[in-house]
Formats: sequence, C-alpha cells, structure tokens
Amino acid sequence: MQSSTVVAFLPISDTLTWILAGIAAYWLAIIALRQRGLLPDYVKTQGPILTIHTKRGRAFLDWLAGPRRFWRAWANFGVGIAIVVMGAMFVFLLTAAFAAANSPQPSSVQQPSNVLVIPGVNEFLPLSATPGIVIGLLVGLVVHEGGHGLLCRVEDIDIDSMGVAMLAVLPIGAFVEPDQESSRAASRGAQTRMFAAGVTFNFAVTILAFALLFGPVVGSIGVAPGAAVGGVAPGSPAEAAGIQPNDRITAIEGQPVESNDDLSETLEAGGSGTVTVELNGDRTEEMDQSLPVTAALEDSPIDIEPGDLILAVDGDPVVTEAGFLEAVGDSEVVDLTIERDGEERTLEAVPIGSVVQVADDGPLTEAGAPAGERFVITEFDGERTQSYADLESLLGDTDPGDEVTVAGYLGGERVSYDVTLGERSQLTEGGTVGFFSVGGISGVQVSDAGLELYPVEEYLAVLGGDGDAQGSYGHITDSFLGKVAFVLFLPIVSVVGLLPYNFAGFAGGIENFYQAQGLLAGLGDWTVFAIANALFWTGWINIQLGFFNCIPAFPLDGGHILRTSTESVLSRLPLEATRGMVRVVTTLVGVTMLVSFLFMLFGPQLLAG
Repeated sequence: MQSSTVVAFLPISDTLTWILAGIAAYWLAIIALRQRGLLPDYVKTQGPILTIHTKRGRAFLDWLAGPRRFWRAWANFGVGIAIVVMGAMFVFLLTAAFAAANSPQPSSVQQPSNVLVIPGVNEFLPLSATPGIVIGLLVGLVVHEGGHGLLCRVEDIDIDSMGVAMLAVLPIGAFVEPDQESSRAASRGAQTRMFAAGVTFNFAVTILAFALLFGPVVGSIGVAPGAAVGGVAPGSPAEAAGIQPNDRITAIEGQPVESNDDLSETLEAGGSGTVTVELNGDRTEEMDQSLPVTAALEDSPIDIEPGDLILAVDGDPVVTEAGFLEAVGDSEVVDLTIERDGEERTLEAVPIGSVVQVADDGPLTEAGAPAGERFVITEFDGERTQSYADLESLLGDTDPGDEVTVAGYLGGERVSYDVTLGERSQLTEGGTVGFFSVGGISGVQVSDAGLELYPVEEYLAVLGGDGDAQGSYGHITDSFLGKVAFVLFLPIVSVVGLLPYNFAGFAGGIENFYQAQGLLAGLGDWTVFAIANALFWTGWINIQLGFFNCIPAFPLDGGHILRTSTESVLSRLPLEATRGMVRVVTTLVGVTMLVSFLFMLFGPQLLAG
C-alpha cells in the first residue's frame, strides 16, 4: 500500500513540441544511465516518472508525533471533512458529466490541457504566475505527504521511504511508502485517519494562506493612481497612440487622472483635437480624440460598423460615451457624423435608444407589436431611455400587472404601445415586457478612445483590500468562506462572466495597477506582490489538491477511505462481509468517477464531432 499525490498528465497541444522534445531527450539520458547502472539506489524509474526515495526525516516525524491523542483527534476531525468532501466530489463529477452530455459545445475550461496546472499550457495560467504556482505546488505536496507520514507514526505504522516524483525537473507528485506488514496490522480506523491526514493538512494550509492573504498582505496593497488600461480596441485612437494593455493613464494634457472614474471627464476637458496622454507617470504619447465603435449588432438600425469613429452628434463634437449621451439628451432622433476608412459621412435621423427583439408571444405582441421585429425603445413609461442600461434600470422599478407605455422606432416609424406587464418568470415569452434584449446604445457598443478599463478596485475588494466590489457577488465576498469560494474562480472568472478579466495573481503586468502601502510598504512593491502571489497560489492549489484527492477512486486518498469505510459498514451488517463485496463497491464507485471525469473532459468534443 502506498499513499501518493500525483498530478495526472493528459495529451496537450502541438505548441509544446519543444518542451516534449526536451523531456524525451532527458528521459533517454535517464534510460542510458539506468542501463549502465549509474543511477543511485535511491533513484527509481516508473515509465517517464523519476522517483527519489529517502529515509531521512523519519526521526523528525517520530518527534512530531509525540502528542498522539491530539493528532488522533485532529485526524478524526479530518476524516469527517474528507467524507463530506468525498460525497460532494461524487455528486460534482456526476453533475458535470450530465451537464457535458446536455451541452455538447465544449467550453474553454473543459479543454484537456486546461486541467493541467502548468503555466503556459493551461491558457488560464500565464507564465508570469509560474513562481507562485511552483511554491504552492511544493507546499501542497510536502504538507499532504507529510500528513500521511505523521499519522503513520502516530498509528505505529512503519515507513519504508518517502520522496518526490519528477517529470524532468518538474515535481509532479510526492509519496510515502508505509511498511506493508505494519500497515495491514493497523486497525481500519488507523488506516482511515492516515489516508485522511493529507487532505486535512491541505485544507488547513488553504485556510492559513488565505487568512494571511485577505488580512495583512492585501491590506498592504492599494490602487496606484491613474486609469488602468485592461484592453485596447484594434484600430482605435488609443492603439494608434501606442497605448497598450497594463498601461496606466496618469494625466491628459497635464491634468492628473487619479482613477478610472476620472478618465471620461478628463478626456472631455481635453477637447476634440489631439491630446497629450501621460502613461505610467514616465512617458507621453499624442492621441487623436474620437469615440470608436467597438461592436455593432448585425442588421442594426444604425448603418454603423465596428471600427467606425463617432465624431459628432447634431454637429456637436463628442469624444466620450458620456459626452455622446449628453449631446443626445432628450432627442430621440439625431444626426451622427462618423468616420469610416478615413472618410467622414453623416448618418441622418438615427434613433437613439435600446434595441430589443419583440418576442413571438408575450405582453408586447399582445399590445400590437409585430413578433420577431427589432424595436428601438426610446421611452418607457414616460422616461427617456438612451441605452439598454437605462431601460433595465426602469424595469427594476416595475411589478407584474403594471400598465406602461413603451414607445420608440420600428422600421423607421415612431410607434407606441400600452403594455400590461407579465410575470418575470416568462423567459420564453421575453420576460415581463415581452422582448429579448440586445444591449448597448441602439445595438452599438462604444468605448472612450477604444479603451477598456480594468476594474482594479473590484479585484482588490474581492481579495479583502480597500476597494469597491460591485455586482451580484458583492454579498458573497463579505465572509471569509465566501471570499475563498470566489477566489477559486478568479483564474477563470471572465469565463463565468462575473468580471471582465481572469486574475492569476499580481503578475503579468497588472501589478502596474497596484502599489504597496501601510504595514508592509517598507518591503517594496515587488516583495509585497511576491508574497501575495505565493499565498494566493498556495491557498488555491492546496484546496484543489484536497478536493482532487477526495474523489472516491483509487489510487487517490478518497478511494482508500472509501475502502476502509465500506469494510467498516459491512462489518456491522448481519451478514458475512468478504473482500469481494468490498471490491464490488469500491470498483463500481471508482469506475463511475473515472468515466464521469473523462466524459466531463472529452464528452463535449465527442458529441460535437
């Protein structure tokens, strides 16, 4: 019997040709050394995996195992946690497999390469996160296998050896080899405590790492002055000026920009010509002022395309979205001056409002609106709606059964309908009004100078720092466990749509948006960010290791706990329990878990193909 933690490897993309070639060359060298008898006795090979064995550290474990009553109580507590998590993982994998069967279109998260915690291979883990991930992985492996070793000595189970498993120079696992005879002689309770110890220590490290991260460390990180640039639209004035993602706009025409909220007002103050933009406090660029279209609805009521520049509304120059809406004001129809492919043109009588599609059957069609048509709503219940955001806000103040007037433009003609609002649950009929939203301003998305701002304060608030966490998740992050749950999704948070960018620690350029302050400021920005990244990934990886090892399937800890638990339950039944009965239960559960896991990864690709 051997307790082990191993990261499984799956097929990956051709972009790793050189890495795979290097591993192959490394492994050929290991084979040559083994055939010549040059490998030390403590180094063994298992396929492409190199294992390094040692007996050192057993004296330290014997000393640490002194307070046996405490460690047994700690391990019993861990057994309870492990069993609960095992049940949760069983349900999770089954649910994920059924979801994959019902949603054959694979998501980026389900790509096999994204199961691997390898920066540069997993698209959600950039190379800049490598130091933090390596630290987290090493800590996770050491405490996991150290926990097994500690409980072996507490339960008087001898240890043959301990060690690490390597793929080339990458540590991918660790192991403790209990003595077979003393392990078999141990009670089922002792074996269960030993197997549960690894995940218990992983969860304990997770709590410690996140407590330090959410407390003193993130409390020593503040938002740096300036507007944080998260993205730049292709062909936009910002791109032409040389502004890049991860830059901070610190001044425009010498006027300081303190935060994201200041950018629009400062751009407006710069006028409609060319402005000088200060970046990161140390360089300047010249930028032409205009408002680019970043996205447009197909068959939009406006003859406008992504890449067009909006120059003026009814002859008044505009350079920001706020300025555009201010220029529109209460006018439902305006003339727009745009630039396309270097040429100016005028779009006459453009309705400005919220574009929706009338449902086939709903309150709006019952009021007389033609089903399936695009409708630009410019007025709702007597209030002007310049964009879908305005309309959404007004809808929040209504109740089913209310009678409202919905007015706007349909096919170029102004129309008005008296609508009795339906139930909010009528999603198939377009909700309470009877339409499906399109979003934006008349089906168009615009962005100040083509800049997409990085919501620096929201990410900091989620991690426990001084910031403003907005959105439906705000109440979740008010508690420690809520923060932990949310942080688990940060590397893929843009996929689930809660925040616009994935977060892989204070690295990859976004550290430019933050600065050290308060208690740890004396250590400097680089040191504080390094500590934060190490804690972030240590907590993240340890909880992932704990969850993964609780899957009730061999050779994971959950599989061993399932075996001992099954033996314990069957021994209490009024029948003669046999090894075959235990094997049937564990095999059935293990195969179910394996099939669910593989189908979760490869099912969508197979069904889509």
